[in-house]
Amino acid sequence: MESKLPSLGPSMLGKVALVSGGARRIGRAIVQALAESGADVVLTGRAPSVESDEIVDSVAKLGRRVFFLSADVRSEIAVRAAVEETVEQMGRLDLLVNNAARFEQANLAEMTLEQWDAIFETNTRGPFLMARESIAHLRKANGRIVNIGSLGGINAWATHAHYCASKAALHKLTEAMAKGFAPEVSVNCVAPGWIEFPEFDQKATAHFAEMTPMKRNGRAEDVAAAVVFFATGPHFITGQTLVVDGGLGL
Repeated sequence: MESKLPSLGPSMLGKVALVSGGARRIGRAIVQALAESGADVVLTGRAPSVESDEIVDSVAKLGRRVFFLSADVRSEIAVRAAVEETVEQMGRLDLLVNNAARFEQANLAEMTLEQWDAIFETNTRGPFLMARESIAHLRKANGRIVNIGSLGGINAWATHAHYCASKAALHKLTEAMAKGFAPEVSVNCVAPGWIEFPEFDQKATAHFAEMTPMKRNGRAEDVAAAVVFFATGPHFITGQTLVVDGGLGL
């Protein structure tokens, strides 16, 4: 008898992914993982860089189509142009990953309106604009959206109030998108905890590793694997936020 279970294989052959903020850190790992799963990838950033050149070269060596687009996710015009260019060059769009984000520490009592707005412009308005401009193409492909949230959108951090609020808004926006874009498009969120990078403060890095039940910090590849799950797993899963924190938030 033929199995009725959905395939959980990681193949994205023939699929096209658009990843905002795809040149550095978590975004770079997501681009690499999607390419290794078979996807052709378009990554965006505010300007070309050594990092964007490196990840484009890495993906090209896998035999995937790939290119970088300069696009500010805060700009309606820039986002619209980036989506149009993606579809024109690649012929379709199957997956949108809203990864571009800003992170800042600030005293809440002294926070300026400019600081507040700058975080929300990128972390919340950006995913809204990217999704709105992509949705017609994603519906044609029965595609998917994966938003990159944060443990800070679940647990409040007094020194990062504007960041936490922006990510909490993104988590709720994920749920609204899941309802509004169904049944053609599934929408989910990956919420990382502390993700370790060499340039981060090593004292804080050691502190969070000790606090984490898994006794290590997260890696960009851990987040990327969760994105690939939502990109390749059952389309029926939608409106979910998957926390990738090793138990730090428990």
